Amino acid sequence: MKHVPATCLALALSAFSLHAEVVTEAVAYKAGDTVCEGFLAYDKAVTGARPGVLIAHQWKGLGDYEKKRAVMLAELGYTAFAVDVYGQGVRPANPQDAGALAGRYKGDRALLRSRMNAGFEVLKKNPLADPKRLSAIGYCFGGTAVLELARGGAELNGVVSFHGGLSSPTPADAKNIRGKVLVLHGADDPFVKPDEVAAFGDEMRAAKVDWQLFSYGGAVHAFSDFGAGNDNGKGAAYNEAADRRSWAAMKVFFGEVLK
Repeated sequence: MKHVPATCLALALSAFSLHAEVVTEAVAYKAGDTVCEGFLAYDKAVTGARPGVLIAHQWKGLGDYEKKRAVMLAELGYTAFAVDVYGQGVRPANPQDAGALAGRYKGDRALLRSRMNAGFEVLKKNPLADPKRLSAIGYCFGGTAVLELARGGAELNGVVSFHGGLSSPTPADAKNIRGKVLVLHGADDPFVKPDEVAAFGDEMRAAKVDWQLFSYGGAVHAFSDFGAGNDNGKGAAYNEAADRRSWAAMKVFFGEVLK
């Protein structure tokens, strides 16, 4: 097979957005006995199976933000599926409830992995997704979720964490990671502190994972969430430069792992 440089593939995928005919649909599926409702986006102008990208949501559950990202990925030529970790209709209305629910899954990594794997199976079985070219991205809580999916041994070419939590109660599980890892981190994130970042690096090195970490100066938690406001003093805020740079880094990464 002729090798296609990552930069060439990235340019080709970008061209798709000029002629995209994106289709979106809600997809009901089950995780054990729990009914979940994910969100699928793909470009019907693209023929055949194409790389698939799983999207894991932030702490308030699957919403408009993740759906927007799914459409953006579909415009790039990917089949995108946003998972529903919490279950159909379970969408915390305030930070207190969101924190409690996210904490439940962070405290039970086996449950988090099972919910993520259920969504991943939906993507793998979709005829529009090439099962040999699959990746996952996640935002905040979702960043933790995709790393756990990888630590559980899921057949992923790569995972990308956007301002996600990096800690692991079982760092030895990193030996199960099959693909490459990209972490996109706010250098001033008060919720993911330097010692957590350092411990993650040690975890990746010990497991001999192919990993990268980009740290964006001046960026705090949720830097890619355009609905997070702009007050860094709150610890979570949108940062246009970090959002743009991290999305570009993801595209280059996908050009490598999903070529």
